[in-house]
Amino acid sequence: MTERQTGHTADLAAMAHRVREHIVGMCAGPEGGHLGGSMSLVEILTVLYCDVLRIDPEHPGAPDRDVLVLSKGHGAICLYAVLAERGFFPVEELAEYARPGSRLMGHPVRAVPGVEMPTGSLGHGLALANGFALADPGRRCFAVMGDGELQEGSVWEAAMTSVSLGLGNVTAVIDRNRLQLTGPTEDTVRLEPLADRWRGFGWTVREIDGHDLGALRTALEPGEAGRPTVVIARTVKGRGLPSVEGRVQSHYTTLGARQAERALAVLRARHRRATA
Repeated sequence: MTERQTGHTADLAAMAHRVREHIVGMCAGPEGGHLGGSMSLVEILTVLYCDVLRIDPEHPGAPDRDVLVLSKGHGAICLYAVLAERGFFPVEELAEYARPGSRLMGHPVRAVPGVEMPTGSLGHGLALANGFALADPGRRCFAVMGDGELQEGSVWEAAMTSVSLGLGNVTAVIDRNRLQLTGPTEDTVRLEPLADRWRGFGWTVREIDGHDLGALRTALEPGEAGRPTVVIARTVKGRGLPSVEGRVQSHYTTLGARQAERALAVLRARHRRATA
């Protein structure tokens, strides 16, 4: 890795740390938030918005932009934090999350600069990405999905369509934290062998550590012409906070003032150790 690449990776890691702090802050608000599934998304969205997507925060609706659909809409607070850090709107607005009159709702809506489509009813993001890809073959289109929503039949209908239409400009990214609201995914509807399932549908499959910034950058490079790509990103729900990592209870929570203070202290201590 060159010195320039090392410096850039450090910048991405610093941004990911700030995003996690923002997530804790929003979960400490009056309505709380989806803590666990937002923390598992941090590196994925950080790399996409800083290294991969062709976007301009000054012109979020530019016709030549790439498109990202956050299919797992309950990860909205991570998306908001990344968009704010990327310059789509002021970071200070994050303090208004879920408050009366705020455009930062529990699930993303198009009133927020950088949000392409409202999502929250799971299983529709990949079909939406297909539509954007068909409308402009020159743009790259991403659907970021939770693994629990892969139990929706509409996902697999869309997956067949992506291949049938030769949508090589479509990339699906799966936040594979192995937990959903009701418990482990494999105890609800078994998904494994997940990579083989996608290969069986005709997709190019890339499996990585979803918290490894370098691995994410490589996995999100353009794939084979005429063939869609799926990135299975192995992640940890609640990543960064040992008290909630890998726990179903982290799915949605309202942090009290002391809990938030402790969480921020843990995040900052971890970041100091990582950068020492």
